[in-house]
Amino acid sequence: SLLLGTTITISSNHWMMAWTGLEINTLAILPLISKPHHPRAIEAATKYFLVQAAASTLLLFSCTTNALFTGQWDITQLTHPISCLLLTTAISMKLGLVPFHFWFPEVLQGSPLTTGLLLATAMKFPPITLFLLTSPSLNYTLLTIMAIASAALGGWAGLNQTQIRKILAFSSISHLGWMTIIIIYNPKLTLITFYLYCMMTAAIFLTLKTTKSLKLSSIMAAWTKIPSLNAILMLALLSLAGLPPLTGFLPKWLIIQELTKQEMTSTATIIALLSLLGLFFYLRLAYCATITLPPNSANYMKQWQTNKPVNTLTTTFITLTITLLPLSPMIFS
Repeated sequence: SLLLGTTITISSNHWMMAWTGLEINTLAILPLISKPHHPRAIEAATKYFLVQAAASTLLLFSCTTNALFTGQWDITQLTHPISCLLLTTAISMKLGLVPFHFWFPEVLQGSPLTTGLLLATAMKFPPITLFLLTSPSLNYTLLTIMAIASAALGGWAGLNQTQIRKILAFSSISHLGWMTIIIIYNPKLTLITFYLYCMMTAAIFLTLKTTKSLKLSSIMAAWTKIPSLNAILMLALLSLAGLPPLTGFLPKWLIIQELTKQEMTSTATIIALLSLLGLFFYLRLAYCATITLPPNSANYMKQWQTNKPVNTLTTTFITLTITLLPLSPMIFS
């Protein structure tokens, strides 16, 4: 159902079909969130359902208003200003852009790691596609303000967290800020950023699933399980932060270059400085994962080293997360 909903939304021309795909998606992910019988999971599923239902209603209202004023049901023909404003609000709620971000860290914290990975990556694909299709008619001032606010809040709110899933949720919010700021000037760049973000996040989530780490304290003790994987997790985190020799630097570099071409140098400077906030909590995660030793009291037991081979998917994602930057000339060409 997830695949079906995503496919319907990204391949449709008519607003009703796009809305149907988004609804199928929402209903398909709910059982996955509420699968662990735990109050947190049920709460997360309820919050997710309410927010997504409200966003879908706004989307429906937006396209109906547009059809009323212009007689067009085509997605690319969204021209009425009120419809554009409503659509921006609806998609921002679906994605978790500031100021509609409150549900996202809570839902991610309440769901298991695999579902969290789906929520942070695959579930954002259909709304971003709708943003891409309607980008020429959207209000760029509003989008720029929301993007800078997302980058700022994603950095600030993540500083004080100890739960890894919440940290990754705020990281996702700040990355969405980077994607939104460029969507009007160069939509293809938004897609490249989204694909690379999905890849890096998948590598981190799968690594955490292998070592069963959910909190900073558990990631400190996890290094004895698979030492090599923990060392590589540090590189993956630094890649997500956007440090130069790693893959994550590529989208940030291209976005700053494009913003400078559009004579938005001040915007580029602000968003680049705000990414330093994110760098701080990625560094803290990386520090806990690799450099900190757990307290060695007499009754402390080290966790057994596992000889279980690491999943091929995890290794593929991690390799791409670390080494994709030299391939950037191919993307340019």
